[in-house]
Amino acid sequence: MPLLLVLFVGSGCAALIYEIVWFQLLQLVIGSSSISLGVLLGTFMGGMCLGSLYLSRVVSSRHHPLRVYAMLELGIGIIGLLILFGMPLVGGVYSAWAGSGVLGIVVRSIVAALCLLPPTLLMGATLPAVARWVEATPQGVAWLGFFYGGNIAGAVVGSLVAGFYLLRVYDSAIATYVAVALNLTVAAVGWLVARQTRAPATEAKPAAGPVERAPAAWTVYTAIAISGMTALAAEVVWTRILTLIFGATVYTFSLILAVFLFGLGIGSSIGAAMGRAVARPRIALGMCQLLLCGAIAWTSYMLTDSLPYWPINPSMSQDPWVVLQLDLVRALWAMLPAAILWGASFPLALASVASPGQDPARLVGGVYAANTVGAIVGSLGASLLLVAWLGTQRSEQVLIVLSLGAGVLVLAWGVLDQQSQASMSPRTQWLSAVGLVFAAGLAMLLARGIHAVPGLLVAYGRYMPTRGTESEVIYSGEGMMASVAVTRMPNGVLNYHNAGKVQASSEPQDMRLQRMLGHLTTLIPERPRSVVVIGYGAGATAGAVSIDPAVERMTIAEIEPLVPRVVTTYFSEHNFDLAKNPKVRVVIDDGRHYVLTSKEKFDALTSDPLDPWVKGAAMLYTREFFESVKAHLNPGGVVTLFVQLYESNREAVKSEVATFFEAFPNGVIWGNTSQGVGYDMVLMGQLEPSRINIKAIDERLKRPEYARIAQSLREVGFNSAVDLFSTYGGRASDLAPWTKDALINRDRNLRLQYLAGLGLNLYLSGPIYAEMLTYRKPPTDLFVGSEELQREVLAAIEAGPFR
Repeated sequence: MPLLLVLFVGSGCAALIYEIVWFQLLQLVIGSSSISLGVLLGTFMGGMCLGSLYLSRVVSSRHHPLRVYAMLELGIGIIGLLILFGMPLVGGVYSAWAGSGVLGIVVRSIVAALCLLPPTLLMGATLPAVARWVEATPQGVAWLGFFYGGNIAGAVVGSLVAGFYLLRVYDSAIATYVAVALNLTVAAVGWLVARQTRAPATEAKPAAGPVERAPAAWTVYTAIAISGMTALAAEVVWTRILTLIFGATVYTFSLILAVFLFGLGIGSSIGAAMGRAVARPRIALGMCQLLLCGAIAWTSYMLTDSLPYWPINPSMSQDPWVVLQLDLVRALWAMLPAAILWGASFPLALASVASPGQDPARLVGGVYAANTVGAIVGSLGASLLLVAWLGTQRSEQVLIVLSLGAGVLVLAWGVLDQQSQASMSPRTQWLSAVGLVFAAGLAMLLARGIHAVPGLLVAYGRYMPTRGTESEVIYSGEGMMASVAVTRMPNGVLNYHNAGKVQASSEPQDMRLQRMLGHLTTLIPERPRSVVVIGYGAGATAGAVSIDPAVERMTIAEIEPLVPRVVTTYFSEHNFDLAKNPKVRVVIDDGRHYVLTSKEKFDALTSDPLDPWVKGAAMLYTREFFESVKAHLNPGGVVTLFVQLYESNREAVKSEVATFFEAFPNGVIWGNTSQGVGYDMVLMGQLEPSRINIKAIDERLKRPEYARIAQSLREVGFNSAVDLFSTYGGRASDLAPWTKDALINRDRNLRLQYLAGLGLNLYLSGPIYAEMLTYRKPPTDLFVGSEELQREVLAAIEAGPFR
């Protein structure tokens, strides 16, 4: 038994490495929206559910359970390698026939199922396979709680190793090889042990006559399904809040997952011990569900009424690992009680329905399948429906009511069942009924005490304690993909918030960047008739694009429906009333997914994504994505990209710049400064060597039809084309020495999100840009047209960065 426990630790470690890697690979193919993630998670768990349910029906109990287990692990390893090398092929086929909207969701589901069902079927079958090693008694199946706990302990290690080391230092290929090595090791050890032992279950004689089922077993299956539903729904809801409090980095997601699994592992071990010790495990299962009402209320209070107000300034420490230690403590403090109770419920459910003579594999498969079906409903329901329709507050109240229902269902059977009544005195029956009524009333009070997520937390996230008093929240909304807010400063400045930080604003430096991004996109190409904008935001960039008279149609890809429907209306003065522009078409989709599956070509594309440290955003900065953009550009087309210098570090900025320049070797940097120091940048690339006809652009800006563009530029300090192009910050050839040691952000490693995730609390924009300018050389061959204007712009560039 101890050796099997060690094997299950290795198996769980490999499984979580695969899960993280596969999710990352599939997000690259089908997009990183909540819809995609919900479909992926549902498919992943659906495969495990089917595997656990059907093993006992497909594999005879005459086979040695450890041999079956070893073959399953071997199969998982083989398929893991196939997915690693086959995913690019799947992506190519998918891009050829995928679409957006409802059709796109259906296609994403098919792709996810094709990729994830084979390995997850095998993963789900491992616990039922080993279950045949034990007897189908409450004491026997309680051992499976320890195996389940060991599997989860390995999962904790796997999530941390993958998220903090393998994918940060190496890539998805190395991470996959590590997982395959673990599978092969577990398979080899399991096979060797099987050769030297005989399984007790295979030696057992079949039970005489039909096997007696545990009384009212349906109540246990229902309760464990509800437990799985509330567990996964709560994880989705709480992860969303915790990423606001900690910052939505890839490290935060790994940390939250590890804490949740850690609690499940502890609880599973406790539940296994209780299943062996208590006479009526059904009562213990019901009590766990009732206690979950209080645990959910505890976590809800911590996340909305306590942790956001702790007097913590994350930028005080320059060491990101110190901040992560603090985040770990806060996550444990908030989430551990509920996770322990959910973990304890599974082995108690097994013990509650166990009876002598049952096939242990079928017993475990049934309970595991019920729990997993609930988990599928919970994860999909929370990610696609609950939060967007009801909000976090109502969602948590629903979870408390569901847990109450599961507890009452299991415990009430002990009061109402005739067989149980015969062994209970009237006084005991009366006290039990009163206790259930009291527990229900207390749970309802706890549910009523749950508060909504503070608007300031949605707006300022981890900086709420230090910046939360600076502005007034005039809108806060929880959408399907993200929580967004709009705030107004005392001086009238508007801010658009996403991922717990300001993403766009009417501040002068932000408006300058947004107008630069939009106007450079349409002024440099000769005929920018068709333009794609990735990221709606406050609409300032897209608005700048929309007022160019040469633009005939533009498509905005935005992942969160609340942004174009609500947020943009607050910024109509700054985005030229973009929402009412007839040439604008809004597509609710992941920007990468839209470009990959589009059958059209564009004259220009501008990308203004979330910060690269936000999990998923790095997919819009990969070499492969830039190559896809190139493939969708018409001759003479232009692509522009926002790159932030604040809340970042040199390594991340170097990675962004070097990766872009690999795809666009003739790329150009335009810098935006604030108070004379670097703030953020625009990267510009073309298929051909860039030649900017400054005379033609200057003349265009003087025409009546371009009066709105000229006025838009004047509002942010650019009074002429010379002023606009004086922001020149360098070219690929200039910065080659600076970027020579840069780590290229590729699909297989998404290196940028790991680099940027270590710098989100740093403010080094000034030093980073000043260092870049030391490599800048005069762009004597970049501008063409009037020699006088060429001399003016070169002199302005030499004079220093725009102020």
